Amino acid sequence: MDELIYDERGVEILRYVYDDRGAAVFESPKPYFHPIRTLDGDLVSAFRPHDHRWHKGLAMTVSDLSGQNFWGGGSYVRERQGYVDLPNTGTIRHDGFERPGVQRLSWHTYDGEHWIDELREFRVTDVEDDSWALEFATTLRNVRGADLVFGSPTTNGRPMAGYCGLFWRGPRSFEHGDVLAETGEGPQMMGRTSQWLAYVGRHDGVDRSSTLLFQCPAPVTWFVRTTPFAAVNPSIAFDDLVNLPPGESMRLGYRVVVCSGAWDRSRLVAYVKEHACSA
Repeated sequence: MDELIYDERGVEILRYVYDDRGAAVFESPKPYFHPIRTLDGDLVSAFRPHDHRWHKGLAMTVSDLSGQNFWGGGSYVRERQGYVDLPNTGTIRHDGFERPGVQRLSWHTYDGEHWIDELREFRVTDVEDDSWALEFATTLRNVRGADLVFGSPTTNGRPMAGYCGLFWRGPRSFEHGDVLAETGEGPQMMGRTSQWLAYVGRHDGVDRSSTLLFQCPAPVTWFVRTTPFAAVNPSIAFDDLVNLPPGESMRLGYRVVVCSGAWDRSRLVAYVKEHACSA
């Protein structure tokens, strides 16, 4: 396991495991960010929870890519109306760094076929009194020689389970947190479209709250849960399949802002106005 560590003001705010080659194949080995902490040192990510061992902090992943599972765990099968453990879990491999914060990766199926070349860019930025931001952008190039189709459990028949893409799993204490977005609020943001979405959770033991703000350069459809666990995903393919032809690329960009305290709507709106996501 190889990793990068980011410190601010004596606090380890972020660790990036860029090579997860030791993980079980069933968990779909891939790079991930964990632990993620506020500037106060409060943990805002979960790692290998017993209910979904393949959930690892914040990770770029795809639940259904032309029938292959780069998410980990079982795959939702329409005909079975449920999840089935299949020999289809792929691996996202670290191939090297072009320079600090610019990583080359390749996506390989369970059978070893090379389907995607990825160029990933990330950096910690905008460190302020009570917040900091992770800028994350990726370019996915189809090298399969055939179309790649991005989907989700919802495109396979399970309602309101459209997870696909950059995914955050929050700590246990964040269950029943508050959701605020540009176009609404609460758990009903599941499957709705917005350019940004924030999750406010409470910590055990320290009498504090933290806020995670997710920003996108354009409106996206959100997968978000407050129970039975905290999770946020600006979905690539919530309820519509997305096709990537051979030789073509998909560019995605996000800002994940880690905030100390429970930020209200006015604070979030002001921050978004001052800090655009342009990746």
